[in-house]
Parts: sequence; structure tokens; C-alpha cells
Amino acid sequence: MKEKIRVDVRKAFACASFLTAGMTVGLASANAEPLQDKRSIWTLQGENDAVSTQSGTSDRYYTSGLRFNWTSGTDTLPGPFATINRAILGKGMQRISVGVQQMIFTPSDTQTPNPLPTDRPYAGVLLGTVNLINDTNLSRGVFGIQFGVMGPASMARQVQNGFHDLIGDTENKGWKHQLANQPIFQVQYGRTWRLPLATIGSRSSGLSFDMLPAASAMVGDYRIAGTVGDTLRFGQGLDSDFGLPTINGGPVATDAYVATRPFAWYLFGGVTGTAVGYDATLEGNTVRSNSPHVNKKWDVGEIHAGLAVMFYGLRVSYSQVWQTQEFSTAKSGLFNYGSLMVSAKF
Repeated sequence: MKEKIRVDVRKAFACASFLTAGMTVGLASANAEPLQDKRSIWTLQGENDAVSTQSGTSDRYYTSGLRFNWTSGTDTLPGPFATINRAILGKGMQRISVGVQQMIFTPSDTQTPNPLPTDRPYAGVLLGTVNLINDTNLSRGVFGIQFGVMGPASMARQVQNGFHDLIGDTENKGWKHQLANQPIFQVQYGRTWRLPLATIGSRSSGLSFDMLPAASAMVGDYRIAGTVGDTLRFGQGLDSDFGLPTINGGPVATDAYVATRPFAWYLFGGVTGTAVGYDATLEGNTVRSNSPHVNKKWDVGEIHAGLAVMFYGLRVSYSQVWQTQEFSTAKSGLFNYGSLMVSAKF
């Protein structure tokens, strides 16, 4: 019996040693510094409901998003920004990101001059964003602020109807009822983990699989929400980035990438769930009781899928997003839109 106990103790000790060694290797890998790249990244991204898997959904709800963004090279932050980054996000390779984005929201019926009170209000949002980014080999943290305006000063009406005039389409007729001007200030935080799953074939030419669990939150007078999600990817050079951002919704993400091979690519698919505490574009202006509004849903889900390719310093990607209804009187089932993004390094 004593001999059996000694054997069991040895097995337990060996198992514990193996697990400890594995955890040590995993932690060391997670805390290791990723590849450096001092070049800046410039990104242009567009989202539109005209790129949809449903017919007749153009100019409905979240109808258009545009974003232009600059991301610094690695570890080039001025001293005060580097100190703030480290204090909030911990140790890792640092970047800063600055950009501007516009989102346009319309009701489902854009040809009536007097929108129904049960339909989504006309709204435009114009935001500037400053994000601090912190990377290890297996995780990315993001902390940032957003500031800007919701209302006519966002120029949403001019952009949408001006583009319609350019392509010979009819203008949307209810913009005079859009939400009033309101200053916007947001604070956001997010973290994404990169978990390698398997590699088929050799490391240099094989096919790899990983997942990207993520969580984020934002608080401000535009949105109060928390999001969790997970993305599965397969391809080559998955350690080049931490997935793709969307302009409106989803976990906080960034444009930062460092291609780990001359040609990297991946296909992806994932889901996110968002608990919405407040959304000004649905519930109306924060300090105006007579503002157009609808009853928001507190739980919103998304399915996303697409492709990303990296070569010669470029990253080109396309995503298709399917979203559950954001308010109780929304028409049809899943709302969906396409997202095209091009990034280049200089």
C-alpha cells in the first residue's frame, strides 16, 4: 500500500510539474514582445447596408459608416503617453491610434417626409478617436476616448443626400426630423486574446487555426454598453494581427498589424453579444424630452464572417455582419451590412 501511495505521489508530482511547466511556457509566451515595426499604418474603411445578403435593405437603420485612421509604429510614444499606456494596460509593445469616423442612421422608410414614431430616428454621429494600444504575443489591450457630435453638425444629411445626387438616386426626405446637435464624449476599453489551436503541416507552409475571445465596454452620452465575443480563424500568418475592427459596434479593435510572412491570409467567422444600457441614436437626445426615439433592446447579437489578406505592407479585408434587431419595432429579421477596409504602411 505504501509503495502504491509513493507511486501515486510520484505521478501527481510529475503531472503537477508538467502542468506548471506548460503554464510557465504559456505565460512566458503571452508576456513576450511581438515583432517590432516602426512604420505608421493608414486605414480607410467603409461600411454600408447596400452590400447586403437581403434585397430591399438599402438605407435602413445603420446605413453607412466611414472611417479614416492613423496608427503609430511600435514603441514610439512620447514619454507621458507611454506612462499612461503602461499604467492602464500593463507591460507590452505600445502604439497610439488617432482617427475620425462618421455613422449614419435612418428609418426603414426614407421616402416619407414625416417618419413614423415607431421607426428608427434619423441620426448622424461624427467622432474623433484616440486609442492607446498594448500588445503581447497573445493579447492586445486598448484604452481610448471618443469625442465629437451627434446631430446636424455631423454632416450626415449632406453626405448621404449628396452621394445620392451624385449617383442619380432619390434623396432621403425626412432629415429635417433628425436628432438635434449633442456633444459626444466616450471612454472605451477592450482586450482581445489570441489562442492558437492547431497547425496542419509545417509551421512555414501549413494551415493554422486560432480563436480570438474578446471583451470590451464603453461609457458616455452616445452609448453605454458591454460586449463579449469570439472569432475563429484559419489561414497563414495568424500571429500578424488580432482580428479586424468594425466602425459601429463589436469589441474595441484596432488597425495594428505586423505581417509575420510575405503573404498572410485568413478566413474568419465569429459571434458577439452586446448588453446595451443606453444608445442615444435610438433613445433620442440625452437632455431633450421631446426628441424622436424608439424602445431599444438591451441585448444585441452579431454574426460576422470574412477574409483578410496581407502583402507588401498592405492589409485588405472584407467582412459581412448580420445583426439582431436593436429596437422593439424594427422590421424584418437579421439586419446585415458589408465592411471593406484597406490599410497601408508608410
